[in-house]
Amino acid sequence: MSAANLGAMQHDWTMRITHVIDHAARESGTREIVTRWADGNETRTNWAGVRTDALKMAQALQALGIKKGERVASLAMNHSRHLVSWYGVAGMGGVLHTVNPRLFEDQLEYIVNHAEDKVMLYDAMFQPIIDKMRDRWTTVEHYICFDSGENSPAFEDWIGAQDGDFEWVTGEATDPCMICYTSGTTGNPKGVQYEHGSTLLHAVSGLQPSTFNFSAASVMLPVVPMFHAASWGLPYAGAMAGIKFVFSCSNEPAVLHELMDREGVTDSAGVPTVWLAHFQYCDAQGIDLPKLKAATIGGSACPRFMIERLMKNGTRVQHAWGMTETSPIGTVGGPTWDWDKLSFEEKVDKTAMQGRPIFGVELRTVDLDDWTKELPRDGKTSGALQIRGPWIIKRYFKAEEDCVDENGWFDTGDVGILHPDGTLQLTDRTKDVIKSGGEWISSVELENAAVGHAEVAEAAAVGMPHPKWDERPVLFVVRNEGSNVSADDINEHLKPLIAKWWMPDAIEFVDDIPHTATGKISKKDLRDRFKDYKLEG
Repeated sequence: MSAANLGAMQHDWTMRITHVIDHAARESGTREIVTRWADGNETRTNWAGVRTDALKMAQALQALGIKKGERVASLAMNHSRHLVSWYGVAGMGGVLHTVNPRLFEDQLEYIVNHAEDKVMLYDAMFQPIIDKMRDRWTTVEHYICFDSGENSPAFEDWIGAQDGDFEWVTGEATDPCMICYTSGTTGNPKGVQYEHGSTLLHAVSGLQPSTFNFSAASVMLPVVPMFHAASWGLPYAGAMAGIKFVFSCSNEPAVLHELMDREGVTDSAGVPTVWLAHFQYCDAQGIDLPKLKAATIGGSACPRFMIERLMKNGTRVQHAWGMTETSPIGTVGGPTWDWDKLSFEEKVDKTAMQGRPIFGVELRTVDLDDWTKELPRDGKTSGALQIRGPWIIKRYFKAEEDCVDENGWFDTGDVGILHPDGTLQLTDRTKDVIKSGGEWISSVELENAAVGHAEVAEAAAVGMPHPKWDERPVLFVVRNEGSNVSADDINEHLKPLIAKWWMPDAIEFVDDIPHTATGKISKKDLRDRFKDYKLEG
């Protein structure tokens, strides 16, 4: 058969992030992008404007001498100029390093120098960090401020000197486009470098109805920061669908609520503490929750009472799981095939789990004591969770060896149960699961049961050494302000919710519980704080 009869496709169309912004500008160019800045001012642009500014930014970076493959850092909140940098840096062949401002100083020093960032783009609100770290960041040559020109060149002036007559830098789908660092709970943070092709595939999968379910009518206010795990891929998926974005540099519930109401927000995404703060604000003001169509909740397990309240408000709750190493989406909880047949309680039960893998992701669990033994998807057996797929890490930035096994499986550090329909139910972290008398106790499930008490603000369950049982759970509790809830009250609340042998051996009330830079409970710091704690036999 001759070549003319074989058929062919346009394989010269390389998977590059620039296709995403080109599509958004061409097909949804007038769709608004709103920013509420830290000082209360607001600006409005659209997808065509973002593309024009990204072209100018690419020019401006080249004028600074930045070369293909070099890193450009951002220390910034959620706003349209930060969005421009996601496309402008990738468009000139660079790699955007989104820096988490909540990291400790030694971590900030390490990751910027390890990434060898050449340029630092930042918000004026982080000027104190810049001033403190400037002499310690040895590779940064240029500082540009997104929203002020008092201490560094202003972003708008910097790109305004360019005419936008620029062609995107071309390359391979395997070229890097972004790097995010883990929070470094043990040792130094590790760099996870996302590629053009993997990021594009991840964004396409994010458009599935079972994932973000975006349409042209969607209006998204993401509370998940753009500096954290690629903001769950929302800026890319949103551009593909041509949605309206509403960004806020402030996460104060009053600000978010007003924006949601005024701008007709249909979707939002954030960690559980964001929703809890919003509940408290609405209750204090005597007002209703915003009428969102969908709320995506990730970062840590979502308590059942939170899911119930949002669902009763008419909001589809999408419980998501992922990590920096997974770009980050691994699973998302959407309605299952039998959704309409389920009772409300059954729907909450299903939603409280972490959802099902999106296309491109494979999951499996292995025995906690023997990782060569794969476990059944029976909805009962818990094990170490492993993952593989085209946007899952293979090797950390600058590492000499792969971080996956010979078959591509990456160990997530999570403990979970896989159900027959593919639903993932996370039960713990491998380093946090409590082994008592040879049996496993889920610290996460114990914590979620505890925070369901109306007078408990936060709870953390930790396995403490026990002379007979090896470990037993101790529950550390932060009371709500003004509460005098007792240990006996909490135990009575827990009894119908958990197995008898899961009941904590002690409940200790504390003023605060330590958190990581990404807002998760830091069991390591909690253990360090109570390293001399002893349980009686």
